[in-house]
Amino acid sequence: MSLIIEKLSKDHKKSGFDCENTVLNNYIQKQAKQDRNRDLSVCYVLVDSENKKIVGYYTLSGNSVNTQDFPLELVKRMPPSYQNLPTILLGRLAVDKEIKGKGYGAILLMDALKKCVDISRSLGVLAVIVDPIDSNAVTFYEQYGFILLPGTGKMFIPIKTIENF
Repeated sequence: MSLIIEKLSKDHKKSGFDCENTVLNNYIQKQAKQDRNRDLSVCYVLVDSENKKIVGYYTLSGNSVNTQDFPLELVKRMPPSYQNLPTILLGRLAVDKEIKGKGYGAILLMDALKKCVDISRSLGVLAVIVDPIDSNAVTFYEQYGFILLPGTGKMFIPIKTIENF
């Protein structure tokens, strides 16, 4: 199997995707294309280059987070007039159960973070935000330096931290 990451297109086979999470399965099978068409998010898929079967995916979209949700040490360097800080939302990240545990989630995450850094060079972005779906996802993101935003359930990693990977 030869895997590549590319933007979701009509050529990709979505129906067989199963990450063992109904919400994430339904998203790629029913919602991702609509979100792309409405300019709400962009979905990148990990596919077998031979048969275009999706075996993983992630989404990126513009986002902002209320200044009060960030740690004080980060916010105190920001102008007081900013109510919200610009971020990128890594909205979903999932890997098919057939390749789970083989490092493909990390590959997708690193690809997403690289794209976020690239975007930050053209657009003001302070951090990448994730909203982990469960405790396993929290543990996964913590391994890469994501920090919990208390009271929100969300996690973030500053762009400056990603640049130092």
